[in-house]
Amino acid sequence: MVAEPAQTGQNNISFHPIQRNPKIMKARDYDLQALWKGFTANRQFKAAPRIFVSAKDMHYTTDDGRQVLDGTAGLWCVNAGHCRPRIVDAIKRQLDTMDYSPAFQMGHPGEFRVADLIAQLAPADLDHVFFANSGSEAVDSALKIALAYHRARGEGHRNVLIGRERGYHGVGFGGISVGGIPATRKVYNSMLPRVDHLPHTHNPEKNAFSRGQPAWGAHLADELETRIIALHDASNIAAVIVEPVAGSTGVLVPPQGYLERLRAICDKHGLLLIFDEVITGFGRTGCAFAAETFGVVPDMITFAKGVTNATIPLSGVIVRKQIYDTVVNNAPPGMVELFHGYTYSGHPVAAAAAEATLGLYHEEKLFDRAGAIAAHFENAVHRLKGVPHVTDVRNFGLMAGIDLEPRPGKPGARGFDAFLHCFEKGVLPRATGDTLALSPPLIISEPQIDQLVTTIADALRAVD
Repeated sequence: MVAEPAQTGQNNISFHPIQRNPKIMKARDYDLQALWKGFTANRQFKAAPRIFVSAKDMHYTTDDGRQVLDGTAGLWCVNAGHCRPRIVDAIKRQLDTMDYSPAFQMGHPGEFRVADLIAQLAPADLDHVFFANSGSEAVDSALKIALAYHRARGEGHRNVLIGRERGYHGVGFGGISVGGIPATRKVYNSMLPRVDHLPHTHNPEKNAFSRGQPAWGAHLADELETRIIALHDASNIAAVIVEPVAGSTGVLVPPQGYLERLRAICDKHGLLLIFDEVITGFGRTGCAFAAETFGVVPDMITFAKGVTNATIPLSGVIVRKQIYDTVVNNAPPGMVELFHGYTYSGHPVAAAAAEATLGLYHEEKLFDRAGAIAAHFENAVHRLKGVPHVTDVRNFGLMAGIDLEPRPGKPGARGFDAFLHCFEKGVLPRATGDTLALSPPLIISEPQIDQLVTTIADALRAVD
């Protein structure tokens, strides 16, 4: 139904009937034009919009009533499935009790309970949690904590930050600086000045169709010592940040021994190692964090997405006790130790969602479940080898990347067309260029995995 004009209120904002182009839009009571969507081809999307109106467990429902199997957990984030009552009810109760508590100089019980629960899941002595609201904010917070730590210990000259090519660390200026995806960097001139990058580890000639960690490529970690430290000197480097499994760039799995070598080099030269686990955290690799799966303990872990099952934004940084103690104990008594934070850090409603989510993960043993079903997932996605246009398949845990041969002169077109075909057939993968990525909720069943893969295979046979 078309919205009727509303009376102009005290804020002097007037509302007008929605104008539709009936050739491109179904009947809706909202207009598409005012919204500028991120990471979206807006003109293309608004010409043929794809609209979800509800979700439950493993499925979305579109505005024309179709069920779509969620093969991406939303955006790598709805790990326990959609609209789980335990989480929804916790959010409702919190809103009935207290909507907001000041983030600075005041506290509320929920943020302390959730920080403790997260610290219990983290490896070794990573036992202090700093809250933010998005993965991008978590990354920028971790980088600032690294700089603050070195300054507090009398080495403020350590201000070089090392990322990795093809790494994705959000859209803040810190994250795009240490990130290594050209499209997220090329438009923005002002980035952090003292940054360098490790080479990425993706080499299809050596590692195509790897199952789990590829055997080739651990030596690429040595670039940290032989090139980057040799160039900048270790005394100037603050931290190295990598995704244990690089997600947004197309699921790049670390070679056997690679993360271990990074850890050893950082230890040797006094560099902090940060794992960006915004995607891999909370069960994606079969453990609470990929650090546990790989047996490599970083100095900080960033998290977001799955911590609240994506119901309410919440993110953060888990830091070693030594980092917290150094920053806090070296500040004058009674003074703020870290001049950083967000209005919504540890928001009461987000904390309630996180507490319920973490309880649900534990109660349903979803991390163990993800680890158990990963073998079926691996076998299923590797059945795509030999399907038209497929040049590589790689997987780890409940993550997979399927590379497609690009169309000549049209990079990304084949991947997007395959994505659209899957969507029309009731399956949602993620297209990132000419790579289809899968990261389903941890509650997915074996028949649903088979449906995902079969639909993708059919789509690739259908597109040119």
